[in-house]
Amino acid sequence: MNLNATLFFQMIVFFVLGWFTMKFVWPPLTKAMDDRRQKIADGLAAADKGKADLAQAQARISLIEASAKTENHARMVEAEKQAAALIEQARREAEAEKARIIAQAQQDAAQEVQRARESLRADVAVLAVKGAEQILKREVDAKAHAELLDQLKAQL
Repeated sequence: MNLNATLFFQMIVFFVLGWFTMKFVWPPLTKAMDDRRQKIADGLAAADKGKADLAQAQARISLIEASAKTENHARMVEAEKQAAALIEQARREAEAEKARIIAQAQQDAAQEVQRARESLRADVAVLAVKGAEQILKREVDAKAHAELLDQLKAQL
């Protein structure tokens, strides 16, 4: 076979594969990553909202402390205890919510990455089989070569 024709044919196959990947494989992956990025941003926004709620609680506590100073000493001591308890409770709740949201976002991101990897592995295996079929000019029997295909998926 002519070397120039072989190189030309391989170049055509390469560009077709590149076009196929850019057209059908990358857009769903980038969409999934953008969706995940948005979920993480929403989670971080919720954590920021929790911080803002904590700041509002601290502002309320400051108001309680200011009013307690104008009253007698016994009421002031009680108000300070209440304020400290509210601050601690609000802080614990905000930290717990923040930790939960961040942990959920990280878990969701890890699951999404794993799903994307598995999907890519399956897609690459199918593309490899189709490419092999075209190169060999005959159909590769998926049932007969299941073990080989499973090994290929595991390697990818």
